[in-house]
Parts: sequence; structure tokens; C-alpha cells
Amino acid sequence: MSVRAVIRGSGSALPAKAVSNAELAERVDTNDEWIVERTGIRNRYIADESETTSTLATLAAQRALEAAGIDAARIDLIILATATPDQTFPATATIVQHNLGCNGGIAFDVAAVCSGFLYALGTADSMIRTGMAKCALVIGAETFSRILDWEDRTTCVLFGDGAGAVVLEAQDVDDADRTAPGVIATRLHADGAHNEMLFVDGGPSTTGTVGKLRMKGREVFRHAVTNLANVLTEVLDATGFAPEDIDWVVPHQANFRILDATARKLGLPAEKVIVTVDQHANTSAASVPLAYDVAVRDGRIKPGDLVMFEAMGGGFTWGACLVRI
Repeated sequence: MSVRAVIRGSGSALPAKAVSNAELAERVDTNDEWIVERTGIRNRYIADESETTSTLATLAAQRALEAAGIDAARIDLIILATATPDQTFPATATIVQHNLGCNGGIAFDVAAVCSGFLYALGTADSMIRTGMAKCALVIGAETFSRILDWEDRTTCVLFGDGAGAVVLEAQDVDDADRTAPGVIATRLHADGAHNEMLFVDGGPSTTGTVGKLRMKGREVFRHAVTNLANVLTEVLDATGFAPEDIDWVVPHQANFRILDATARKLGLPAEKVIVTVDQHANTSAASVPLAYDVAVRDGRIKPGDLVMFEAMGGGFTWGACLVRI
């Protein structure tokens, strides 16, 4: 027997304002056909002044707690993945903790950009396995619209705002039981040599400003397909499962072409891949839990399913996690 972190419930939140490609074309030199052909994106949500990373994260967390049937008072760990915190410090996770009324436990942010939720999930799993926590909220939340250069049509059309969350709880499981629920294995990586391919050109210790997102899209695409295929294989090799054993892949929603290319490289059928990039665009650390919650609530992902989470983001950072729901 061993302790596993089991997903008890999920939740998500989006800003009130949806922005279609046609609406975006009114302020940016672009059009719907250009965006859809290159990315698959048709819509995104943009936060207004009253909506912040913490408000979206709090709402997603509340919905996850409701789905799990767990009172916030039981949460002893909150890990929030974000590249767009409310403040430089304190951690936005502490704001969410206070909003939920569960002060006193562990709360901190993780900065791994689009891979942030995977990093947060792996960290929470480790803390639960070692007994540091028993019931955790793992959240990915972003207001990426705050760091976009709206004059750069190659990047501003790609991103949106949102949040997703899962509740994890410790559970004793039989290691020999391949159908037992919980996080089975996580693999994470980073390679700082590629900083200049996807980054924000500002920061407190360099420019004293927030900065704007900059990206070399073609190079990012190439690295993403290779790195994601490799880490998915790494997780499968570590667990003894085969691609055909996977019921669903919940990928980072960066670009439909990346999702398609990664699935084909592993021989996974397209119908096993959860796709929400067309409606939400790239919500960075929020995209994996947001897509997962959508698929749970519409009935595609069910208890007992074997689900693979995967993501790659600036840094570069990348990772994958295999979970039995």
C-alpha cells in the first residue's frame, strides 16, 4: 500500500467578456481566416479591470471544492501556477487562500508558464505522498492579456485569460492495482538555453516594468512537438502503460497544429485528445485544468479513465503526468 494524490473534483472560470477573431480584427491587423488556419483559435476571453488572476483562481477553486464535496476548511495546501500574479509579492495563492477562508496552511505560487499546472501538480503530489499535506488545491490561473503587445498580431491573437483548479486528497491505494485512482507518475523538465524564444521583456530586477510577451513561433513549435512526444513516452515507459491504454490526453492548449502533431507522433487518435483551444485560446498555466474541467463536466472524462496531462511553456519548461481518475 502507498499514498496517492487522488483528484476529487475540478472547476474552472472565465472572464465575462468573450472576444471572437472578428472582434479582434477590428483592433489588430488580422482576420479570422489567418488566425484559424495557423492556430485553430476562434475565440478567447479577456479580463476586465475588475477581473484578476486571484478572482478567476478563487472562482475556479470554489467550483472545484463544490464538485469534490469538500469544505475549504479541509484544504491544507494551495499551489497556484501563474505567470501573471496579482502582485510581485505576496504569492497570489495566499490571496486565494484568504478568499476561501482557509488561512494557516501552505500556500505558494509556481512560475513555469504554460507548464505551471504540471509543475504544481507534481509538487502537490510529492507533498501529499510524504505527508506534508492531506488535501490540496492545485490551480492554474492567468490574465495573460495584461502582458500582450496588442500591436504584435503574431502573438496577441494566441492568448486568453482564465483559470482551472483541481482538488487533490490523500488516499491509500494498492500499488499492484493498475486500476487504482490517483497520480501515477509525473515527469518534468526545463532547458534555460532557449529563453529568447519565448519570454517577457521585463521584470522587477531588470527593467522595473511588467514587460510584454515575445515569441519566435516557428522555433517554439518545433521544440514543443519533440519535447512533448518525448516526455509522454518517458511517463509511459516509467509506468508500463502503452499509448492505447490512455483514455484521454489533456494537453496544453497552445495551438491546434501542435496538439495534432504531438498526437500523430505518438500514434494517438485525434478523438482521444481534449481540444478547447478553439474557444479559449492559449490560457498558459490555466489551459490544462480548464480543458480537463470542460471534459469532466460534459461527460467525456469519467471515473476510472486513464488521463495524460502534458504541457510545454517558456523557459523552456515541459512535463507530463499520468492520472487515473
